[in-house]
Amino acid sequence: MAAERVCVAKIGAAHGVRGEVRVFTYTQDPLAICSYGELEDQSGMRRFRVASARAGKGHIVARFEGIDDRNAAEKLTHLELYIPRSRLPEQKDSVTYYHADLIGLAAETKDGERLGEVSGIQNFGAGDLLEIRLTQDVRTVMIPFNEKFVPDVDIPGGRIVIDLPDGLLDMDVSLENDRE
Repeated sequence: MAAERVCVAKIGAAHGVRGEVRVFTYTQDPLAICSYGELEDQSGMRRFRVASARAGKGHIVARFEGIDDRNAAEKLTHLELYIPRSRLPEQKDSVTYYHADLIGLAAETKDGERLGEVSGIQNFGAGDLLEIRLTQDVRTVMIPFNEKFVPDVDIPGGRIVIDLPDGLLDMDVSLENDRE
């Protein structure tokens, strides 16, 4: 089931003294957030309109209407920005989808064994990683989100197929073992 609202960006630190902030977008074109109209916080209570934006290194630098100084900008740090899904363009093919479409999908092996579900998508600079919350365990595992490890994404079927590296689930990652 598709989310009604989609997180399109997260505000980072203030930039300069005139109310600008670093914005990390989750869109293919980072400046696309300027064309989405009003952006909302997670609760939907606060609304923001981009007054200006320019490309930065790995982010954009933006100023929002009504945010005119560094103090106001600093209060926005870590705020996630959402839009109604209806404002996003429809996907034209079955191999293109939004990250929000992946959250909650069942994660299965090639043999059909359920491992858990997709709980997040992370990117630490080297590509997207699917975060899988395991069904039979309290841990999550990170799987590179590429065709080698995720050969099938079936959004209508509510599942992804994962080709796990040998031994990934057998690893003991408890903190107790690290302290001995």
